Amino acid sequence: MPNHKPRLTILALLSSALLISVASTAAAQADGKLAVLEERALKQAAAIVAPSIVRIETVGGLERVDEILAGTGPTTGVVVSADGYIITSSFNFAAKPSSILVSLPDGRRFAARQVASDNLKMLTLIKIDAENLTPAPAAPRDSVRVGQWAIALGRTYETPFPSMSVGIVSALNRIWGKAIQTDAKVSPVNYGGPLVDIEGRVLGVLVPLSPQGKSDAAGVEWYDAGIGFAIPMSDIYDVLDQLKAEKDLHSGLLGITFQTKDLYSTPPMVDHVWYNSPAQKAGIKSGDTIVEVNGAATTRISQVRHALGNAYAGDKIALSVDRDGETIKVDFELAAKLEPYESAFLGILPERLSTVEPAEAAAPAGVGVRYVYANSPAAAAGLQRGDRITKFNDAPQNSAIELRDALSRTRPGEKAVLTFLRNGEPQTAEVELQKITAEIPADLPRSPIPLPAEKNDDSEKTGRLAETLETHAHDLWAFVPDDYNPDYQYALLVWIHPSRNTMEAEMLKRWKQICRERGVILLAPKAGTAETWTPNEIGFIKAAVESFVERYSIDPQRIVLHGFETGAALAQQLAFKERELFPALCLAGAPLAIQPPENRPDFPLQWDFVYGEDDPQGRKIEASIKALEKMRYPVSHRAVPGLGQDYPPEPAIEEVGRWIDALDRI
Repeated sequence: MPNHKPRLTILALLSSALLISVASTAAAQADGKLAVLEERALKQAAAIVAPSIVRIETVGGLERVDEILAGTGPTTGVVVSADGYIITSSFNFAAKPSSILVSLPDGRRFAARQVASDNLKMLTLIKIDAENLTPAPAAPRDSVRVGQWAIALGRTYETPFPSMSVGIVSALNRIWGKAIQTDAKVSPVNYGGPLVDIEGRVLGVLVPLSPQGKSDAAGVEWYDAGIGFAIPMSDIYDVLDQLKAEKDLHSGLLGITFQTKDLYSTPPMVDHVWYNSPAQKAGIKSGDTIVEVNGAATTRISQVRHALGNAYAGDKIALSVDRDGETIKVDFELAAKLEPYESAFLGILPERLSTVEPAEAAAPAGVGVRYVYANSPAAAAGLQRGDRITKFNDAPQNSAIELRDALSRTRPGEKAVLTFLRNGEPQTAEVELQKITAEIPADLPRSPIPLPAEKNDDSEKTGRLAETLETHAHDLWAFVPDDYNPDYQYALLVWIHPSRNTMEAEMLKRWKQICRERGVILLAPKAGTAETWTPNEIGFIKAAVESFVERYSIDPQRIVLHGFETGAALAQQLAFKERELFPALCLAGAPLAIQPPENRPDFPLQWDFVYGEDDPQGRKIEASIKALEKMRYPVSHRAVPGLGQDYPPEPAIEEVGRWIDALDRI
């Protein structure tokens, strides 16, 4: 009999293949239909809201905002009332334009005026003289879900249909409760445009936001990172009447700092309380732990930040705090502004002890005085070099860190009682504290660091160094004094060079001897191949600094960012972004390029300006100094006679060296 099994097997395989082919074709057709249906639904959603989307053009204004080149192209706005009110992102007006033009979907153009701004959520209301406009429909607050469709729309082109980017809602209540997060492509061209759902309802208005930054441009750097934010439309309608009444809205401020920077695993224990703040007026004290905000339990700092992050100035807050086991309830209104923070000044430089822990019996009591400022409270009290401060207002002081912290909780003009030892004998004196002086003592003794013991194979390199930071594939050079002693802490001067000129030879010549005399390590990261700094190189500079802090003995009170010309702008960005790492900033021949943050007790920042009397930017630099002094920052400065736009000469740099040596002043 013939064997039919092979033929039957082939027929079975062919049949299976045919069935798979038919199924695949059907699936492909279904997928194709689904894609068509999805595209149709998305376009219908955009079409529903399109009559409410307008094109905004600005004329004139600043070229740069926070060192970001200000956009000059059209942006987007959303109609919120039939009589011509339009909401948009404040970013669109950060450059302070001289005029605003609005184009409606039907082609009509109108001049617009700014009415008011919501500074908490970075929104601005503008008005045109038009009637019968179509307000955008808002999605109900409780209808928004993570994972649902989100369509980012903008009207930057003269076309009847808005530009469209599709994604999903990635998260809710982001940026401390203020925003919806989406992965739809969001960029400066559609800031102020709507984020809509599949039904054409507006979820929110697109804005750049940052958890830390507060300027109109904060968060713009995330535009190409798949992270976009929108302020819920329902929240906008809630405050629309206030904005129409030409009332600017502001973040609600409590006026406290917390004892730790760990937001997510530590209880919200209060550290500093701002003078004359809502917190102080309500009786909140250092050491209180916030256990409840508006009825919601708070066990972590992040929960307090979240509870207050969406609150406006004037909002009423109910707070419960634990104080030594007792629960205390307080009610108050949040403030729009706090008085600028200003630390008090005693007028001493503390001695610098070896970092090698002494035996308990040998540990000296109190804080040793190595220098007394002339005309300071310490001088008026008769303190001398070699005295040891053991108490401040009856509180024992065991280190310079403790004494500095105690001073940070007082204000200039307050009186305090010092207890100090002189030749082993206790003495007391009452002092009236002052503000931190801008004076740089001409007679400041050189850094008292003894010579090190003999080096071994594990000792860090000294002298001039040239290295590559492998984690970032960037080069750097540095100078470490030849007599570097790892048992004592050094200042770290981080040089941010100007574009296309590392100035390596000149910097080494100017600073080598000062580094030796003042206990300073000079670190000079280099920009990439183009020798022009880019914002994404901030991470490299931070990593280079952290590497040196780990390898060498560095005083965290004396880490200084030093920039010249264009390098000064990047130095400011880095200082403001990494405030915990950089407590001092020295700018040579450069004014403020970015609006500085508020002065804070938990992020102290000392400033120094050195510039030429003949520098064309001199007036801007002087205006910057006055602005910082108004913010109560400690600012030292000097104008060098006969100097134009060049890097300062050696006598001026020697004075900068003394300023660095005195950054640990108390």
